[in-house]
Amino acid sequence: MLLHLSTWSEVEAYLNQSQSIILPIGSTEQHGPTGLIGTDAICAEAISKGVGETVQALVGPTINVGMALHHTDFPGTISLRPTTMIQVIRDYIVCLTKSGFTKFFFINGHGGNISTLRAAFSETYAHLADFNIANADQVKCKIGNWFMCSSVYKLAKELYGHQEGSHATPSEVALTQYIYPEAIKQATLSENVASGYSIYSATDFRRRYPDGRMGSNPALATPEHGKQFYSLAVKELSNSYLEFIHDK
Repeated sequence: MLLHLSTWSEVEAYLNQSQSIILPIGSTEQHGPTGLIGTDAICAEAISKGVGETVQALVGPTINVGMALHHTDFPGTISLRPTTMIQVIRDYIVCLTKSGFTKFFFINGHGGNISTLRAAFSETYAHLADFNIANADQVKCKIGNWFMCSSVYKLAKELYGHQEGSHATPSEVALTQYIYPEAIKQATLSENVASGYSIYSATDFRRRYPDGRMGSNPALATPEHGKQFYSLAVKELSNSYLEFIHDK
């Protein structure tokens, strides 16, 4: 059940059965010469829909733009500042809490979102308490990072070894190839790919990682691999969601 394809009365009926919602969140950022700029949002959205169907949960609209300031020297990247993102997440949760939701399961597709999401949760808990919003003490938020699922990580290592890297990875590119086979990109990739540098400013990032990749070889990706990653992530995150909503 998708929130944006539902009516308010359908959501009201859903709330009589469950007060939990899945919220996909990703990023709009460069993913190397062959990775789609929308990769992180595309992956989070597809997996969230799969989890929603599996556990019969409501899925909210995808938050497509995240915290990706270090990628902004590459054309097409759009980023929120951490302070802006915190306010966006807080406003999402507050509005939905007023409707009656109390459990928020964020399925995340971008590593750069993790620390800001955690900060946003803390800010939100305090905001709900300060303004004495109903059910504030029952609100709980959790992050499910699809790319950090143990089954996904294991398969990526089996398929790609050290060439998985940490950005513009073959696993995430494979997943987008499975979801959008009509949008598969081809490009000549240098065998010399940068890795191991710390992340600082956007200018420094592009100097260190000139084609946007971080130790990865996305040429290894296939749609068939993507289907495997999708199935593993949906299964593992469905279990995580059920554990979360039943946790008292």
